[in-house]
Amino acid sequence: MSTRIKPANGALALVEMKEFAGFPAATQRYIRRSLDVGLNRRDALKRWSRNAAEASSIRAQEHIYRRLDHVRGHVPDDNGFDAIEPMMAPLVTMTAFDLAEGKLPDFAAYRFLYERLVGPAVRPWLPAAFCAAAALPHLHPDRRRLLLQSISEAAATAPGWSNREPAFFPDWVEKVDLTIAG
Repeated sequence: MSTRIKPANGALALVEMKEFAGFPAATQRYIRRSLDVGLNRRDALKRWSRNAAEASSIRAQEHIYRRLDHVRGHVPDDNGFDAIEPMMAPLVTMTAFDLAEGKLPDFAAYRFLYERLVGPAVRPWLPAAFCAAAALPHLHPDRRRLLLQSISEAAATAPGWSNREPAFFPDWVEKVDLTIAG
């Protein structure tokens, strides 16, 4: 899946690239892998699994991410309580899986991934889903504490959210053999 960037989005794409570059290498790898799984960009198992444990994790992620279409279709337009449950329950489940994988160290990395997986309409719901999943007992207490402390007061209490589509979608880049390329 290729995303074209309009010239007006160039500055925004650079900001997003810089944010992505600031994540640890393992987080960058996990985000790219997750986007391959969630956006059906390519065979994630073939591209990302280096051993049996990673293959098993990717298969589990593919199973969990089957909820993405449902979540995308049920992001509420308002804060009505009747509209929350169909979207929040699967969103929290997917978030819990991703946080348990241990590669998303904080809210910023989680937000970066989920804005791309679900779309900009999910932004108002991400702090609640993140906090709910980060507080679940399947995570070690120290990990729960670090995750919950990573969400800023500004992110948790924002008065509004942008509806701008993300401009940068990280992807796999083949290594270039410099002896041939030159």
